[in-house]
Amino acid sequence: MGVLAEANLRLDANAVDYVLLAFYFVLVLGIGYLARRQVSTSLDFFLSGRSLPAWVTGLAFISANLGAIEVMGMSANGAQYGMPTAHYFWIGAVPAMLFLGVVMMPFYYGSKVRSVPEFMLRRFGKPAHLVNGISFAVAQILIAGANLFLLATVVNVLLGWPIWVSVILAAVIVLAYTALGGLSAAIYNEVLQFFVIVAALVPLTFVGLYKVGGWQGLVDRVTASPGGGEQLNSWPGNELTGFGNNFLSVLGLVFGLGFVLSFGYWTTNFVEVQRAMASKSMSAARRTPIIGAFPKLLIPFIVIIPGMIAAVTVSELAAYKAGDMAGSGGVDYNDALLLLMRDLLPNGMLGIAIAGLLASFMAGMAANLSSFNTVFTYDIWQSYIKKDKPDGYYLSFGRLVTAGGTILAIGTAFIASSYSNLMDYLQQLFSFFNAPLFATFILGMFWKRMTATAGWTGLVSGTLAAIGVFILAESGVWDLPGQGASFIGAGAAFVVDVVVSVAVTYATQPKPEAQLVGLVYSLTPKDSLKHSDTGEDSGWYRKPGLLAGIVLAITIVLNIIF
Repeated sequence: MGVLAEANLRLDANAVDYVLLAFYFVLVLGIGYLARRQVSTSLDFFLSGRSLPAWVTGLAFISANLGAIEVMGMSANGAQYGMPTAHYFWIGAVPAMLFLGVVMMPFYYGSKVRSVPEFMLRRFGKPAHLVNGISFAVAQILIAGANLFLLATVVNVLLGWPIWVSVILAAVIVLAYTALGGLSAAIYNEVLQFFVIVAALVPLTFVGLYKVGGWQGLVDRVTASPGGGEQLNSWPGNELTGFGNNFLSVLGLVFGLGFVLSFGYWTTNFVEVQRAMASKSMSAARRTPIIGAFPKLLIPFIVIIPGMIAAVTVSELAAYKAGDMAGSGGVDYNDALLLLMRDLLPNGMLGIAIAGLLASFMAGMAANLSSFNTVFTYDIWQSYIKKDKPDGYYLSFGRLVTAGGTILAIGTAFIASSYSNLMDYLQQLFSFFNAPLFATFILGMFWKRMTATAGWTGLVSGTLAAIGVFILAESGVWDLPGQGASFIGAGAAFVVDVVVSVAVTYATQPKPEAQLVGLVYSLTPKDSLKHSDTGEDSGWYRKPGLLAGIVLAITIVLNIIF
């Protein structure tokens, strides 16, 4: 990174940009301070007292996912692979978000659990609960570290401060508002950050397209560049998956990414589910991920396309892509957005764009921290270490855990710094933690015979299978370029988890059916899964099923066009 700071990446920010940035930080901390006044119990701190409207939680749902990794990682993917990156949105997100809203949210919200591991506790008992709680907490700290590293990189490029100073400063600001106002502060800031990110990226995309001569100009430039015309079509996406065979590539995308990784992430990842759980009603909770799916469909146009423009207009990045390391000036794909901002944006606009980038990193990191503190406090500390303390104890402890998580994230930021495309790192983590959890979850939710022992043994063996694939790929025994290793790891984790769970189930005793009401689909009265459609929940535009149908239709059309 030393090269970067000295290199020509320094953004030419002036007083106007710094004033805009300072105003943004004051606003963020102000929201944290105001949210603090609403926090009197631990439920207020960890789940906003379940009081927020659907549009707020819907925008926060998508903003929590619009972290640094999404914005920088997807533009890096756009620069490297082109339009196949859209699969992360149209195949790898939207169908699973709709499934969460229509099928899963009634279970989560209806059972009044405070976290995803708590659902595991009720369905499978303590061992599965503990395994899930610990693996989730570890994953959040690793991902928060990646967000923090990117945040520090931007500050380093912008101001020339050393990476370690930037890491600590950024961590302190996120910690301040998350520890003050808990989940409400994180969510209201995420809504603000959503608009700031869009305000930063939309002008960048239009200015970039104008520079290359519109869409047709981009098509011509990309076709003539390394990687060629394949980068303009999302299917079959061979470059992205690392498979030479079209059929295998499509299979990897649909099963590995579209089913296992995506459903594993969106339906069991507490970072996202926590936002829906903070809604004020069952109907609002179901609409949260579906409302989030509308902007999710359009985000590829403001993160992938700028990456593709950067790869053909920025001379250093074009040299890097062509394999000319001498002419690249030490940049890599992760720098695509920064380079484009440097080349295209005037002062004032630059301040908004930098605020947008910092907003995306802080949104991602605050989401990791607010879900980490909930799971650690409720699912590990309260369940196994300090039981039956007064509520005020857990509220204070939650604030302490937020600080501890931030310190750990500063440490894991340096692990993330060793990857040239952070999306590779992230997909790897998801294949370890989310894919096996999804298998256990779906089996447990739809198969009443599945036993408690099967719950935790399936989880552990699935995780080990994914780690096995990772070791084989890293040591060169199995040659899987691109993000193929994480797709195969996720598939392996899923299959191994299911096989082990089924085998162990038939060798052990199931729970009595009476204990599974509200936790297994077939044993739950249908009325308890319904939501009200009167008062604040009335109107056709508030029907989850209808909204989901509209999103699905748009998704299919986009896949056909591209």
